[in-house]
Amino acid sequence: MFLVGCSDALTDADSDSALEAQSSTYGDVAVYEVAVRNITSGQPFTPPLTVTHNAYADLYSVGSAASFGIKEIAENGNLDPLVNALSNNPNIGDLVVAVAGTPPPVVPGQTVKFTITAPAGNEYLSFASMLICTNDGFTGLDSVKLPKYVGEEAGFGLRAYDAGTEINTEDFADIVPPCQGLVGISSDDAGTGMSNPALAENGVITLHSNVQGGDDLVSSVHGWNDPVGKVRIRRIQ
Repeated sequence: MFLVGCSDALTDADSDSALEAQSSTYGDVAVYEVAVRNITSGQPFTPPLTVTHNAYADLYSVGSAASFGIKEIAENGNLDPLVNALSNNPNIGDLVVAVAGTPPPVVPGQTVKFTITAPAGNEYLSFASMLICTNDGFTGLDSVKLPKYVGEEAGFGLRAYDAGTEINTEDFADIVPPCQGLVGISSDDAGTGMSNPALAENGVITLHSNVQGGDDLVSSVHGWNDPVGKVRIRRIQ
């Protein structure tokens, strides 16, 4: 379906029994409300590409090479390759691209909310969003367990990752053009939504070293303190 941590899991045995009985009345498809909040001061996110899935699916793994789909999100804010790769994947329960508004990036201080379903057997949620004012930075969740019962909620802090696919020049000429308009710091460089083979970096996904302020990016503006965001997942049906 295409649209637009700390856990509060219940532990009391009687409450668990009541919630389990309630959730069983909704059949084999669970419904979740997800809220993604950008808590940086100057680092907008692309719309979260979110999936529910089983244990055999994986969007990314720290320490492993990024897939082409994650590379395109992290470098260019291009969601289409990963959407296309996941759309016919039998291990994916549901897929949502959550558009925050017009324009769609999730700007600092903004929260985007959406619903996503999880058919039986799909017990995990993952998502990825580009950190727009970076060369190949992104944030997301990697296979977190979905709340089991109706009314149960889980919360997570979001780390910043480097996809390891492009050298961090911090030059607006090598960064997607929405960055300048969204944050209000500009230069004569127009920016680009295309990867530059000369900047290719055959690395792996790691925690991001943050904006260093070596060129057009300004550490006091575009930089961050981890976590860069927060996510709340609540089972509503």
